[in-house]
Amino acid sequence: MESYSESYKKAGVDVTAGYKAVSLMKEHIARTMTSNVLTGIGGFGGLYELDLTGIEKPVLVSGTDGVGTKLKIAFLMDKHNTIGIDCVAMCVNDIICCGAKPQFFLDYIALGKNIPEKVADIVSGVAEGCVQAGCALVGGETAEMPGFYPEDEYDVAGFAVGVVDKNKVLNLDTQKAGDVIIALKSSGVHSNGFSLVRKVFTINEQNLARYSPDLGTTLGECLLTPTKIYVKPILSLLQQVNVKSIAHITGGGFYENIPRSLPKNLAAKIDKSDVQILPIFDLIAKTGNIPERDMFNTFNMGVGMIVSVSQEDADKTVSILNAAGEEAYILGELVESTEGVILK
Repeated sequence: MESYSESYKKAGVDVTAGYKAVSLMKEHIARTMTSNVLTGIGGFGGLYELDLTGIEKPVLVSGTDGVGTKLKIAFLMDKHNTIGIDCVAMCVNDIICCGAKPQFFLDYIALGKNIPEKVADIVSGVAEGCVQAGCALVGGETAEMPGFYPEDEYDVAGFAVGVVDKNKVLNLDTQKAGDVIIALKSSGVHSNGFSLVRKVFTINEQNLARYSPDLGTTLGECLLTPTKIYVKPILSLLQQVNVKSIAHITGGGFYENIPRSLPKNLAAKIDKSDVQILPIFDLIAKTGNIPERDMFNTFNMGVGMIVSVSQEDADKTVSILNAAGEEAYILGELVESTEGVILK
């Protein structure tokens, strides 16, 4: 007998909508399944069998994140099938900074009203992100919370678990002055700084739909561009080059994230003219009259991820990443300093 409560429905929670949402999302989840997944969705936990072939000392690496106020753009545009990619990206891009391969992902969607088709759209994005990252979507939770969220709004968060051999965990202390920093181009604003973005622009349906010659698309489409997932190119690179460190450029921009990948005695020396800044960041700075220092301390500025390698491996690293479909280039070098980032 299928669960149903008329009293609960009158309180604003329709459990049958939840069942329909699960039914609609199953086809998307199926795209992410691997032979390691031992259970389907619907149980109390997702069972995943680790393949530890070739791994002597397995270390689990976990990461969790959400999408933030970028969701407000999705609400206004009524476009919900890409926001899940952002959620996955923010987790798996962190995991690979340790040299780990993402294994599985779980999502959490909280909303004011469960509209099954909308939930399925959100999960379709999560599934696409998992496919891009090569990990399985083994479960999740959809929480209908009337009176807590407006009926047309929701929040999305998730977490990923990866694995790496202990002797292959990236050791930041192997870096030295003269090592080269390689940039991997971002797809746009990604999923950080949207509180400032929304303050700079008058965000409404009309403005989001307006075509921008500077961007070559509408403002809304540009802002909603999903966060780039770097997992597969980085994993390929790790097999061919001695990568010394990796940094995911998220909230806090260059000044907060790059030092996290460096030992205390080294700084990243970067010439601003070498940063391939995307048009959206020029538009944000111009429209909001945002100081350059604040821009580099808030946004990725067109650099979604950086890797540090020896000088002799720099050209090879760029070639491997470009062959994998990334737009990679030499961004700077490491120097003896305690400043963290020297941006001139």
